[in-house]
Amino acid sequence: MRVTDSREAVRMAIETLRTNKLRSGLTVLGIVIGVTTVITISSVINGLNNNVQQWVNSLGTNVLWVFHMPVIGVRPTAEMLARKKLTFDDVAAISQLPHVVAADGGVRHVNPVFQAGVIGVKYGNKKAQGVMLQGDSTAIAEVADLSFREGRVWTQNEADRRANVVILGNDTAETLFGNESAIGKEVEIEGSVFTVIGVFKKQKQVFGGGRNQEDNAAFFPIGTFMKLHPEDAVNSGVWVSVKFDDQRNRTLVEDEVRELLRRRRKVHVEQPDDFEIFAPDSLTRLWNQLTGGLAIFMVAVSSVGLMVGGVGVMNIMLVSVTERTREIGVRKAIGATKRNILLQFTIEAVTLCAIGGVIGILVGGIMTLLIRLLVSALPASMSSMWAMVGFSVSCLIGLVFGIYPAWKAANLDPIEALRYE
Repeated sequence: MRVTDSREAVRMAIETLRTNKLRSGLTVLGIVIGVTTVITISSVINGLNNNVQQWVNSLGTNVLWVFHMPVIGVRPTAEMLARKKLTFDDVAAISQLPHVVAADGGVRHVNPVFQAGVIGVKYGNKKAQGVMLQGDSTAIAEVADLSFREGRVWTQNEADRRANVVILGNDTAETLFGNESAIGKEVEIEGSVFTVIGVFKKQKQVFGGGRNQEDNAAFFPIGTFMKLHPEDAVNSGVWVSVKFDDQRNRTLVEDEVRELLRRRRKVHVEQPDDFEIFAPDSLTRLWNQLTGGLAIFMVAVSSVGLMVGGVGVMNIMLVSVTERTREIGVRKAIGATKRNILLQFTIEAVTLCAIGGVIGILVGGIMTLLIRLLVSALPASMSSMWAMVGFSVSCLIGLVFGIYPAWKAANLDPIEALRYE
């Protein structure tokens, strides 16, 4: 019988698997483990990447941040910590630039151990603990794209007269008022009484589990905040958020902000900036650097499994060639060429690994589903690209490790093969 059709080779490969179920299963186990590892880890990375991107988008569109030192991916030096802080006059000057829609200057209360202020907000007998306090201008909602669950932002008149009004984060409001409306209620913060004028909607976070500190917060007009903690603008500095009109003008706005601040801060031409300008995509780049190490780990672990699987495939194919030596001799005697035999055994090896790859993808999909259901902090999302990569690599392993057994079978002497017992 001459084997010239690749479909016949595939059929014979499947028949070989059926004949030696246990041996074949153990052979492809390494392939299954390798592909499952690729699918599972890539699904976790893909899900986290999607969450990070959604979170970054929630921080605001067409936004730049300005601070007196870098805070993303850099350990501040003594020089950075000693820099002159940005001021609210800087914020006002930036807001006047041509392509700037709005600029907000924010200050947060930080306790001496550099953690979010451990503050309590009281309403009657209820108290929300660990509330973060933040002062902002009237531009906060527009710049940060924050949405209200109810209420409004303070007016310029309220900001000018330093009115005792406050906007609560979603979790703070739920703790104090449950399902009741918070608008118009009076709460006590650090011995002073404030009227609630708004509640922000729950903000997105990178990891699904746990509470978001940004939702356990109280926001004040900056003048009102200064009545509580005037020292924070000096000690911590003003965080400036700049919203500009069009993404195409981002570079222009960066240059205008840089030129304005260098002039206001009297930075000489030959000196570097003594402030930092960055955007939400800086967070994305930092995250990609962090997940790069995880991707390398994924490749390393899956490579071990795939190599073990490849060696197993070569082993079973060599055994198969030995067991079918007489069959090969018969086929050669009736006209099968070296190419026919080479094609048959190569396709058998590739088919064996392809089946292992498919099983690995299925198991990886099940693992992804279990992670989504059981671990809310890891929003796994299976990637079709990585599924194709896993399947393609498993087939490539079959091709690479199946070549030698196929070559050995194709080069058997037909007379010696017919005499083999």
